[in-house]
Amino acid sequence: MVPDRLTVAALDELVAGDSREREHYEGGAADGEALTGCSFLECRFTGVTLTDAELRGSRFVETVFEAPFAHTLKAARTTWRDVRVVNPRWGSAELFDSELDSVHLTGGKIDYLNLRGSRLSNVVLEGCTITDLDLADARVTRVAFVDCRIGTLDVTRASCCSVDLRSSEFSRLHGIEGLAGATIDDLQLSLFAPLFAEHLGLRVEG
Repeated sequence: MVPDRLTVAALDELVAGDSREREHYEGGAADGEALTGCSFLECRFTGVTLTDAELRGSRFVETVFEAPFAHTLKAARTTWRDVRVVNPRWGSAELFDSELDSVHLTGGKIDYLNLRGSRLSNVVLEGCTITDLDLADARVTRVAFVDCRIGTLDVTRASCCSVDLRSSEFSRLHGIEGLAGATIDDLQLSLFAPLFAEHLGLRVEG
């Protein structure tokens, strides 16, 4: 995905609208910087801090993030294609109205992942801990959750196709009708049964 030999670069060199290729950003912070509309191709970000950096409309293609940190990640309407994210530590990750294609997110902890209205395809979330995952109004295709721990999952008005939720834990679920097209296991079915009954207006007695 990312070439072995990259040019070393620094976050403080970036400005809005930049187009960067084959660069490695290691450490450093771009907190609060205006980086809208940037484009990164075959880049690597290692241990960077992006709290309140404005990344709206930026593109990340064939790029790797390793241990990225942000109290608030402002990345609405961004494009992520062939991207790997390893062990992120994000408080609120604002990725609403974004496009994620062939993205692999592994490990880490995210308090709030806002993908409302986004389009996800060929995405894998593996070993992640996410307190709140917002997929309301999202189009979710060929997405797998593998050994994840998720507090609240919101799929209100979502469109799901080939979505695999098996092997992951969910504490709460909103918008249960949005799960149509997803695959769950027997244990999840038993846990979600009261929600299914409520949604269908069923009364369970005995």
